[in-house]
Amino acid sequence: MKSLSEIETTVKRASRAIGFSWGISEEVGKSIRLLELFGLPGIKNLNQYYKDKENKKFENLNLISENNFSSSAPFCPIILGVSFLDQIKNIESLNKIKFNKVAYPIIFLSFLSRASEIIGKKIYIKFDKNEFLLNLNVKISSNLMNEQFSDFSENIEVIFFENKDNFSELEWQRLYKLSENTFVEENESLKENAAGAGLTDND
Repeated sequence: MKSLSEIETTVKRASRAIGFSWGISEEVGKSIRLLELFGLPGIKNLNQYYKDKENKKFENLNLISENNFSSSAPFCPIILGVSFLDQIKNIESLNKIKFNKVAYPIIFLSFLSRASEIIGKKIYIKFDKNEFLLNLNVKISSNLMNEQFSDFSENIEVIFFENKDNFSELEWQRLYKLSENTFVEENESLKENAAGAGLTDND
């Protein structure tokens, strides 16, 4: 079994060989490593994309807006992913972002997972029949993890979830009230026996 470090290094070198800069290649390496870590077919889809890239044209999207449409070739998932990472602090305020014609969307997904960690928010993405919840780059949730992913998606929706508790204020207050039973009232005896108390400074 290949190690994650070996996967990242090989992907980075292969991406440079296909024509991407070392900087972008490094980002691809991190992203494909992430997909393989979560049990998603990163290597398989990247291989297929690079094979297509040799004789097909893909459009680069460098500036992301609320609605992003290509009238010709599908968007390159790598340039799209890098652009998303670079602009995440600005575009998270859009709440929902739409893309049409994205090649190999599972590759784009990995960049979104990393973006989730940067902004500290969950990100929901839907393409075709696939739905994913990306949780701060520590988990990718979906009921379609073993599905065969398409090499092209006509429509993609990305939604930023605002952080909120999964419990009510009443539930929190009940639990907090119970926790108060462990509080110990501070008194002079505790202060005198606290760490460091009573030690002589000889300096």
